[in-house]
Amino acid sequence: MCSIIGYYGNEVAAPIIVKGLKRMEYRGYDSVGVATESNSHIELKKGIGKVEEVNSNVHLDTLPGKIGIGHTRWATHGKVTDANAHPHPSNSGKLAIVHNGIIENFEQLKIELEEDGYVFKSETDTEVIANLLQKNYENVKNVKDAIIKTVSELEGHYAFVAMFENGQLAAARFHEPLIVGIGKDSYFLSSDVLGFIEQTDNAIYIENGNFVIIDNDKLQILDFNGEIVKQQITKVSKEFADAYKGDYAHFTLKEISEQPDTIFKAGENTGNAIKNAAEYIKNSNNIYITGSGTSYNAALIAKQVLAKYAKIKVDAIISSELQFSSDTIEPNSTLIAISQSGESADVLDAVNIAKKVNCNIISIVNSLTSSLARESNIVIGMNCGPEIGVAATKSFTSQMIVIYKIVEEITNGDIKINYKEISESIAKILENHDQIRHIASEIKEISDIYVLGRGIHYPIAIESALKLKELTYIHAEGIPGGELKHGPLALMDSNVFVIIINPNDSTYSDTLTSAREIKARGAKIIGISDQKSDVYDYWIEIPKTNELAYPISETIPIQLLSYYAALEKDADPDYPRNLAKSVTVK
Repeated sequence: MCSIIGYYGNEVAAPIIVKGLKRMEYRGYDSVGVATESNSHIELKKGIGKVEEVNSNVHLDTLPGKIGIGHTRWATHGKVTDANAHPHPSNSGKLAIVHNGIIENFEQLKIELEEDGYVFKSETDTEVIANLLQKNYENVKNVKDAIIKTVSELEGHYAFVAMFENGQLAAARFHEPLIVGIGKDSYFLSSDVLGFIEQTDNAIYIENGNFVIIDNDKLQILDFNGEIVKQQITKVSKEFADAYKGDYAHFTLKEISEQPDTIFKAGENTGNAIKNAAEYIKNSNNIYITGSGTSYNAALIAKQVLAKYAKIKVDAIISSELQFSSDTIEPNSTLIAISQSGESADVLDAVNIAKKVNCNIISIVNSLTSSLARESNIVIGMNCGPEIGVAATKSFTSQMIVIYKIVEEITNGDIKINYKEISESIAKILENHDQIRHIASEIKEISDIYVLGRGIHYPIAIESALKLKELTYIHAEGIPGGELKHGPLALMDSNVFVIIINPNDSTYSDTLTSAREIKARGAKIIGISDQKSDVYDYWIEIPKTNELAYPISETIPIQLLSYYAALEKDADPDYPRNLAKSVTVK
C-alpha cells in the first residue's frame, strides 16, 4: 500500500507534489521521495521517514521543473531504506518510476534484465519496471508502444507512473487504483483523490487494464492493446477536501469524536440501495458476507443480527480465506462485501470469485467511486467522510448502522432502531475522557490484554482486541465468554488485564460470572457496562440502551482507550507501525 502522484502543468511541480503526498500519507509512511523533470533532466530526492521529516532533511519541495512524480511507501519488497524508497530511476537515468502493488514475476524479469547488463540498486520490484520500461522504450522509440510492451510482460497487480526526461508522463493501472485529476492547464495522476482535491474536483477513474499518456499538454487514455478509450469526467465530492485534523491532536481522535454525527449519514443519499439490497437478500437462497480486519468484524455483527432479527442465515468469510473455500460458494447467490476504501485486494479477489459463479454483489463502502463500488450490483455508502487514521473507527460504526438499516428494511420496520438515542449515547461517552485516559496509563506496561464478550458482543471483543493491537502494540485477544474454561482461563494471572464487555442485557449474568472466575485468578478487570459491579477494578460506564445499540456504544470506550494507550507508549495513533490504511496488495 503506497501513495503515488504525478503532476504535469504550468506551476512548479515539487511543492504541489509534496502537499499531495502529505494528504495521502495514511496510505504509506515508511519513506518518501519526489522526482522532477527540468531542461530534459530528471532530478530526484528521497529518504526514510514521513513527508514532513524527509522534506525538512532533503528539501523535496525545492526540486525544479513543472513535471514531477512523488511517492510515499509502505514496504512490501525490501527493507525500509533510502535505496528502496521511490521514485526509482532506470539505469540510464532517462526515466523514473513510482509504483503501487506487487509484480509477481519480478525475480525472473530481474534475472533477464541483469543478463542484458542492467544493474539494480534496490531490493524492490519497482526498479524492475523502471529498467524494463527503459529497455522497451529504447527498442520501440515511443512511449505508447513501450508501455504496451511493458505491461504485457508484467504479472501481478500494479499501478505505476513513469516520468521521461523528455517531459512525458505515462501511467498504467492493473487491479490497483489510478485516478486522473483534470485541472486548469494541468493534470494529476494519483492513487487517491486526496492527492489533488485542493487543486481540482474533476477526476477520471481509470479502468482496469488501461494506461495514460500526458504529452504536449494533451491527455490520452488507451487500453493495453493501444486502442483509444473515452472516459467520463466525474465531479469528486468536496467532502474529501476536509481531511484535516482541525483542533484535534490526531486524525484518530478527530474521527472517534465525529461518530455522533457520522452514524446519521450511514446509508443515506444512495437512492434505493438499502431497499434493493434487502430484496436481494430476502430472495437469495444463499447469503455470504465478507471483509478484512475491522470490516470482517462488522460482517460478524451482520451475521448475528440477520439471523436473530431477520431469520436469515448468513455465512461470514474472511476475504483472504474465501479463495480456499471458493468451491462452497453456491452459484446465483448474494455476496455482501464490506470495505472502507473499496480497494482492499483481498475483498476485491473475493468479489471476483463470487462473480465467476454469477453471484450478486452488494457493497458497503465509504468510497462510491472505488473499485469495489464499480464491481457491485448495489452500492451502499457509509458516507462517514475521509478516514485518515489507519485504524478504523468511524467507518466501523457506520458499517454497523448500514447493516441495521438493511435489517429494518427486511423486517418491514418490525425492528425499529432509535439512531438519535445511539448518537446521544456516543456523545455522552465522549464527554469525559479522564477516566479512560487514567486506565490507559495503567495498561501501558502490560504485555497481554484479553477482551471477553458473549453473543453480539463477541465480535466487539474481537474488534476491541484488534484496536489495541493496532494502536498500542500490546498483545490482545478477543475471547468468547463461554470458551473461558476451554483454554483461556489458563492464561489468567496477576500480570493480565481483562476487558469485560458486559451491558445489562441477556448476556449480563453469564458474563459477570466469567469476570468473577477471572478475578479469582488475580487478573485485573476493566468492565464496560451500564451497571456497576464490585468485580470490576475499573468501570467504564456506558448509557443504558437496547441490545442492538449496545455494540456501537461499547465500541467507543475501546477506541478511546486504544488511542490514549498509544499516546502513553509514545506510539503514533494515526500511523501504526507496519500497517497501511487500505491493503491493496496481497
